[in-house]
Amino acid sequence: MMNISEFQTKDIVNVSDGKKLGSIGDFDINVTTGKIQAIIITGPGKMMGFFGREEEFVIPWRNIVKIGEDVILVRMSSQDTPL
Repeated sequence: MMNISEFQTKDIVNVSDGKKLGSIGDFDINVTTGKIQAIIITGPGKMMGFFGREEEFVIPWRNIVKIGEDVILVRMSSQDTPL
């Protein structure tokens, strides 16, 4: 079993291109089943986070390829765009 706080310390990497997407900022949880539906990734903001809004990606749980000790590998296509 893994705590939510353990998830938030892991880097998120896209296996399609090897890019680091950011870290987990939030979860989408189904209140009926209690299962995680998606993870919400907060990426770096514009100008080193000082100006502009951070990009957010919603990654459905089914797109998670592997959860490792230090990283979570996800599969996102080039068609997926930030919120």
